[in-house]
Amino acid sequence: MQLVGYEPSGRGCALLLADGDAVERRELEHGDELAYALGARHCAGTIDDGQHIACDRPSAPYCEFHTSTWVCARCTGTCLKDEMDCYEDHAVYIAAFAPDTFKVGVTRHWRLETRLREQGADRAAHVHTVPNGKIAREIEAKIATRLVDRVRTDPKVDALVDEVDATAWEAVLEPFDVIDRFAFDYGLAADGELDARPVQETVARGTVVGVKGRLLVLENGGTTYAVDMRDLVGYEFTEGESERNLQSSLGSFG
Repeated sequence: MQLVGYEPSGRGCALLLADGDAVERRELEHGDELAYALGARHCAGTIDDGQHIACDRPSAPYCEFHTSTWVCARCTGTCLKDEMDCYEDHAVYIAAFAPDTFKVGVTRHWRLETRLREQGADRAAHVHTVPNGKIAREIEAKIATRLVDRVRTDPKVDALVDEVDATAWEAVLEPFDVIDRFAFDYGLAADGELDARPVQETVARGTVVGVKGRLLVLENGGTTYAVDMRDLVGYEFTEGESERNLQSSLGSFG
């Protein structure tokens, strides 16, 4: 079977596994055991009406025929579509990733909390509500001259064990009339597993500690790993021991 997708926190936390054209949703709950070895990696194809359409092209996670780019993600207020169609309320938000990475973003108003959880934000502030996506993107582009508009994996791994710098967070929000605030708990520190920065690895074997955004946190052999689930997409999965030589944290030797 092949891993053909994933659901980040905010959408349920699951791996999507295809066996033929059937797609199985493998939920990820704290304490679950994963025991998958990674095989060859190739294009994950596509899922259409609940069925998987396979592709054997070598590009991963997707080949040029199955790579889709949401055109609105590149919009800065000048519509890139043939006809603007984002006529619904949009929210502009500031998201915080511990300790001091702050990101501006845009989403449809009704998806605001879900979108923040999908990204793994630690805190967030809703700072504008506007009637369409065009206006939202214009505002986002202006704020992005002083804040980032995307966050890479490394800062998100750091955010698994750090706390938000409260002073820096308040300073970032000072120019805005904040509409609402959010603080998220992903349950990763419930049993004290995360007392050190996890090792970044591409692995699907171990005990599930939790999911934050698209980061899957696993414990294996005394070491905690942070896995970007996007890096798993396209791999053939088989049940059994992994042949990968995993990195270990210094803490595992204590």
